[in-house]
Formats: sequence, C-alpha cells, structure tokens
Amino acid sequence: MPFDQEDQTIEAVGHFADDEIPLFQTALLLAGISHPGRGLDSYMNHVVKMTHDVSGRHAELLEAGADDNCETQIAATKHILYDKYGYEGDTETYNDLRNADLIEVIDRRKGLPISLAILALEVGRAQGWDLKGVNFPGHFLIRYQSHGQRVMCDPFGQFKILQAPDLRALIKRALGHQAELSSSFYQEASNREILLRLQNNIKFRQIETEQYQDALETVHTMRLFAPNEHRLLLDDGVLKARLQRVDEAIESVRGYLKMVTDPRDKYDAQILLRTLEESRT
Repeated sequence: MPFDQEDQTIEAVGHFADDEIPLFQTALLLAGISHPGRGLDSYMNHVVKMTHDVSGRHAELLEAGADDNCETQIAATKHILYDKYGYEGDTETYNDLRNADLIEVIDRRKGLPISLAILALEVGRAQGWDLKGVNFPGHFLIRYQSHGQRVMCDPFGQFKILQAPDLRALIKRALGHQAELSSSFYQEASNREILLRLQNNIKFRQIETEQYQDALETVHTMRLFAPNEHRLLLDDGVLKARLQRVDEAIESVRGYLKMVTDPRDKYDAQILLRTLEESRT
C-alpha cells in the first residue's frame, strides 16, 4: 500500500476482507493523519529491521538447544523489542494520546497494550508464527500457538507469559473483585477489531477532555476502514449533538436506527433521537 493520500488508502481498507488488511501498515497510516508531511518509510524500515532481528534471535535460541515452541518465540520477540529496542508499556502517562499513535510509539518506545501488541503481531506473523490478538477486558493480549500449545503473553508487561493466576488478577482489576475468568474473555480479535480498539483509545480520551471535534474526526476515520460498524454512526450523532449540530445529529441517529435490529441497541438511540427532535421545537 502506498503511503500517500492517507484518507483514500484507509478508505480502501474498508473494502478489504479482514485477512487482507495489513495491520501495522494501516495503523501507521492512521497515525500519519496526525503527522501531515511526515514520511512513513523510516517507520516501516524500522519494523522490517526488528522482524529480521527477531528471526536471527529465534535461530540463535534454536541453535543453542531451545525447543521450537511458543516460549522460544516469545523469548526471541522480547529480546529484540524490549531488551534491544526498549519498547515498554507507558505506566506513568498511560492516557497520553501518543500511546495509541504508532508514529509516537516508535519514536518514544512507549505505548498502550494494543499498540505494542500491533508491533509484536507484525514481527511475529512475519516469521510465519500463529499469533492472535485477544480482546481481554481492559488489557489487550497476544496468544501464541504452536504444535497444539497455546500461551498468553503481555507485550505491555515486558512480554510476560501469563498463567491463570495472572489472568485472574487482570480480570479483577478490570471488572472488580468478584469477577472470575470466563471463556468469553479469550475472544480472538480480527485485524479490523484491533484497529477499532486502537482508535477507540484515542476517541475516548478526546471525549474525556471535551475535544469533541477531534473525536468526531476520529470517528469519521474509523468509519472509513470499518464501514459496517454501525455503532460508529451513533457515535457520530452523539458527537454532533455535543457540537450543537442538531440537524446532522438527528440524521446520523436515524441512519443508525435503520441499520440495527436488536431492541437493546435501539433503546438509547430512540431516547436520544426524541431528545434531539424536541430540542428543535
């Protein structure tokens, strides 16, 4: 994919089948929107170099007698991304918008679980390894799979291998002390879902700081690569309402209601629509 005319390229991704989406390249293009004029080739070359380094380290571990399994794949990745290049989770300024911006993540060597996972997925999948992103509540993870073995890993936490007690602790931190592990927490994330989760981090922080126009632009970009994610049309309406663009907000909410069928999804939108319509009278 060329690295110019970002909007058009991102829009093209909206027509791709999920397994055709170049995850890292698309995430980098999304970051490029906030850095007009910034060349992206050096960032691509950096990840290509890390991919080559991971391959070399993996070969060294195998030559030294390590088994060809998930643990060895994780060890090779950790050695390059964390030990050599210094990538780590930003625990001090977690909510900094730069942590969800791949350009800033590469420049600063810091990021969110989702952004660091995108880098790890890119270099690992380039080796031919079977890696999946996992939509674990409150903390995005990676699952490595090899020869029937499955291992959960946390790129944000220095590529720590997570056992059941570790996962239970994450769940309780995210959902409360009474929460327990459930099979639903191990849902694989598609490429499009990963990109949506990445951009949602930006959108939520923009809304928290009342940057509603910026959040609306983020939603617009998300709709380009995920045109069938109807919830974004409701987000569009809510943000336009916050910006006092009532007629446009009504149009977006009506469009959302035409697309959804679940009564639970419709309920809040119908209330919002009535409120917006009444505000015009």
